[in-house]
Amino acid sequence: MEFNKYIDHTLLKPNALDKDIEKICNEAKQYNFKSVCVNPCYVKLAKKTLTGSDVLVCTVIGFPLGATTTKAKIEETKSAINDGADEIDMVINISRTKEHDYQYLEKEISSIKKVCGERTLKVILETCLLSDDEIVAACLASKNAGANFVKTSTGFSTGGATIHAVTLMRQTVGPEMGVKASGGVHNFQEAMAMITAGATRIGASSGVAIMKSLNK
Repeated sequence: MEFNKYIDHTLLKPNALDKDIEKICNEAKQYNFKSVCVNPCYVKLAKKTLTGSDVLVCTVIGFPLGATTTKAKIEETKSAINDGADEIDMVINISRTKEHDYQYLEKEISSIKKVCGERTLKVILETCLLSDDEIVAACLASKNAGANFVKTSTGFSTGGATIHAVTLMRQTVGPEMGVKASGGVHNFQEAMAMITAGATRIGASSGVAIMKSLNK
C-alpha cells in the first residue's frame, strides 16, 4: 500500500504563520502526501508552494463549529475554490443534527456539493458530540447529498477519531464513499488501526513523524 497517499498533512492552528504553511507544503511534496489541509486564508499560498507537485490543496469550511449559515458556507466554499482548493472539508451544523433535522443537513451538504462540482467534498461529523444513531443519520444524509467522504472530527472538539466511529461510518456508507479519520492519530499503529476499521484517508499533523518511523 502507498501509505503516504492516505495522509492529508494538516495544519489548522489559528496562529500558523506563512513559513509554517510553506513548511508543511514542502514536507507534503517530499513525502508525496495526498494533500495538505489548511485554513481558507492559506489556500493561495499552499497552491503556490505546491506548484509542480501532485499534492492537492484541501481546506475547511464552517470550521470548527459548523454553526455558520448555509449561505456563509456556500460563499466560503466558492472563495476557497477560486483561490485554488482541490478538496473541501465542511463541518455539518451539529445543532441541527442534535435536533434530528436531517433534512436541513442533507440540503446544506447538497448545496455545498453543487458548488464543489467534481471536486472532493468531505463532510465533518464531529462524532464525539453525536450518538451512534446521529452518526448513522448524518452519514446517510451525506451520502444522499452526494458527498464523497464522511470525516470523523475537526480535532478542535472534545475528542477525535475512534475505531468505533470509523467502523460505524464505514458500515453505514458502504464501499462507495470515503471515510476520513481525523483527530488524535499520532503514529503508524493508530493510523493502520483506522485504515483496518475502514478509513481511506487519515487527517494528521504528524504525517512526517509517521513516515520517518516507517523508514527506521
